[in-house]
Amino acid sequence: MLTNNLDLLRRASREGFAIPAINTQGGNYDIIRACCKAAEELRSPIILAHYVSTGAYSGNDWFVETAKWCAGKVDVPVSVHLDHGDGFPICMEALRLGFTSVMIDGSTLPIEENAAVTNEVIRTARCFGVPVEAEIGELLRLDNGVPMENKNIVDPEDVKRFLSLCQPDTLAIGIGNAHGYYRGKPDIHLDVLAAVRKFTDIPLVLHGCTGMEEGIVRQSIRLGVAKINFGTEIRYKYVQHYQEGLEKLEHQGHSWKLSQYASDALVEDVKKIIQLSGSVGKV
Repeated sequence: MLTNNLDLLRRASREGFAIPAINTQGGNYDIIRACCKAAEELRSPIILAHYVSTGAYSGNDWFVETAKWCAGKVDVPVSVHLDHGDGFPICMEALRLGFTSVMIDGSTLPIEENAAVTNEVIRTARCFGVPVEAEIGELLRLDNGVPMENKNIVDPEDVKRFLSLCQPDTLAIGIGNAHGYYRGKPDIHLDVLAAVRKFTDIPLVLHGCTGMEEGIVRQSIRLGVAKINFGTEIRYKYVQHYQEGLEKLEHQGHSWKLSQYASDALVEDVKKIIQLSGSVGKV
């Protein structure tokens, strides 16, 4: 069932679990189906996330319509989320299209400018009843695992200053995490989460969970992270399963057989993420 999951995110932050957010590769039906199926089987809420660059092939509207259709086929809470919206216009497009939550990512901007654009999105999103995720501390994007210096470890005082200027519904903060595959062990600063938790109870978001030690993810959840994001792992697993189908199935050129094989296999991968998040049985 379609929702915005905000009440559940607040509950998750209080009770020590998180809701998984899965990047669906621009509205790939096989991935969305696997997410919804895994969530329903484990009685967990789920967030279907959309990153605009991945929607270049099918379109942002395709993602929304496919996600909403699939959400209507299950009886667990499913939200449709814009990930890393890079400005006011794309967030407005998301609201018009029917996204049930949006992220405005002003993390490359100075704090005052980040807060200003976040407030601009918040004012309009409130009219739609749609919650807003913000970010402070720019997330690195790893290029094929090439190691990069951690530059996104945010100062808790900067988080406090940011929250004095705007009040998003959820907040992603940079703690040494990055998008893509890590090379070696990432230097994740849980002390920053602990410090932030002392002055705010806003549900926190952890991006870049692919390749992060499960113990670190669990500790972050105990420190108030209510949403954990996975993209890289899922997209590679999906391609891996599709390749297995090509090799193993007597598919006779029927693409739906390959899609079903890959989607069914991916259900188990999504279940592992749901189990890691602690959200099993929370609905």
